[in-house]
Amino acid sequence: LQMYSLRNEMKVDPVKYLKMIPEMGINNLEGGGGYGMSEAEYEKILAENKLKTIGVGAEYDELNKDLQSIIDNAKKAGAKYATCYWIAHPDGPISLAKIKEATALFNKAGAELQKEGITLLYHPHGYEFVKDAGMVPMDYMLKNSKNFAFNMDVFWVKMGGGDPLKIMKSYPGKFPMLHLKDRAKGTPGSKDGHGDLEANVVLGTGDIDIAGLIKEAQKQGTAYLTIEDESSRSVEQIPQSVKFIQSILK
Repeated sequence: LQMYSLRNEMKVDPVKYLKMIPEMGINNLEGGGGYGMSEAEYEKILAENKLKTIGVGAEYDELNKDLQSIIDNAKKAGAKYATCYWIAHPDGPISLAKIKEATALFNKAGAELQKEGITLLYHPHGYEFVKDAGMVPMDYMLKNSKNFAFNMDVFWVKMGGGDPLKIMKSYPGKFPMLHLKDRAKGTPGSKDGHGDLEANVVLGTGDIDIAGLIKEAQKQGTAYLTIEDESSRSVEQIPQSVKFIQSILK
C-alpha cells in the first residue's frame, strides 16, 4: 500500500489504520512517516502489525544535492527502493531537454544508490507524453535508463495518453514496482500530471487493463504490486482492490 492512500486518515488515528492495513490483506508499505510518533513507537507498531516498509520517497532536489539523506532514510526504514515521484519543471508537459537532464541525474544517482543496495525508481506522472523536438519524452527516458528503473503509476500514464500495458511489454524488466490505480470510465485525460483524484476507482472497474498488467507483472517478475487509491473512498475501496488482485493472481 502506498501510504498516501490514507493521508487523511493517518492524521486522525494512525494506530487504528496501521492495524487495519493487514486486515485488508496488505503487509508491505511504500512511503509513510512517523505520524507524530517517535521513531521507536512507529517501528514498534509496524512490527506488531507485521508491516514492512519496502519503499521510500526520493525528492528530485535531494537526488541532486543530498543523496545521503535518501540513503539514510531508506536504510532506517529497511527499504530497498527509493522513488522519485515528480520532476521539478514548469507546470504543464515536460520538455525533452528536462527529461534528458533528469535521466542523466537518475543514472548518476542510481549508480550511487546501487552501491548501498537501494534501487532508484521513477514514477511517471502523465506530463511526459507530449511530443517535444519530435520525440515523446517518456520514450527517451525508458530507452536511456541504465542505473534506475520504474515505479509505473498506471493511472497517471493513462491520464497522460500513454498505454501502460504496451509500455510494460516494450521494456520488460524495467518495472520492479507498479502503482495499480484504476480510472473511472469517461475520465478526461491530462497533460500536466494533475486531475480529479475522485476518478480513482476499485481495481478492475475502470478503463485501465489492470488484469492484463497484473498478468504481465507476473510474467516479468515484478516484485511489488502497490495499491494507491487517492480518492476519498480509499478505506472502502482498498479491500475490494486487494480481492481483485488476488483473483487475478490465482
